[in-house]
Amino acid sequence: MVRRIVDLSIFLENDVISDPPGYQPQIEYIDHTASRQQLLSFFPGLQAADLPDGEAWSIEKVNLITHNGTHLDAPYHFASTMNGGERAITIDEVPLDWCFQPGVKLDFRHFPDGYVVTAADVDAELARIGHVLQPLEIVVINTRAGARYGHADYVASGCGMGRDATLRLLEAGVRLTGTDGWSWDVPFVHTAERFAKSGDASLIWEGHKAGREIGYCHLEKLHNLEALPPTGFMIACFPCKIRGASAGWTRAVAIFENG
Repeated sequence: MVRRIVDLSIFLENDVISDPPGYQPQIEYIDHTASRQQLLSFFPGLQAADLPDGEAWSIEKVNLITHNGTHLDAPYHFASTMNGGERAITIDEVPLDWCFQPGVKLDFRHFPDGYVVTAADVDAELARIGHVLQPLEIVVINTRAGARYGHADYVASGCGMGRDATLRLLEAGVRLTGTDGWSWDVPFVHTAERFAKSGDASLIWEGHKAGREIGYCHLEKLHNLEALPPTGFMIACFPCKIRGASAGWTRAVAIFENG
């Protein structure tokens, strides 16, 4: 058996626009020289010259929110309740079997930025790829945003999943979804324009808020989805175990057996 693994995750890194202002990760790199005094303090009498090449260790100090980088959102992120009134589960309570399942990719790269994907769009794409959704399959959507990662317009790029489109997946038994965009929903800048014209608050975060009706998780800021076929792979996306949190970072990958 030949196994091939495709990385679906972005970096945690400085100086790349992956989040709105004020939400970016901050990483301080402490190299083998800068850390030397820390090491010496553990061992009285030790001198820098005693160390191989005079080096200590390399470590990093990271300031993050749980939604930086490629991460998995728990139902608790969307609302305090799910499944019509139950307490929403946090990231440490997400069933692990949700996080390792066959993957399905829906290709929505042809939709313009700000487009709200509908249930009919989901049905049309499933018909195009000839697939019937099965319970617990992980469905990821490939949007234009994936190609804009690292560019100034990344946070505003891509289409987003509307309430009805999201519920179409959840009603089929899907419990974990994903997107290569900054958000599962349409980028805020586009929703803000619609809200300003209509005053309809139900437009805001409508895909996320579908979790109030049927609890689910989704991955955000995936990458490299264009390398995936529509089906024929597994997705693994186990989140970091942060007690009571709304999300956890994950190294999401696609796994192909037999090449």
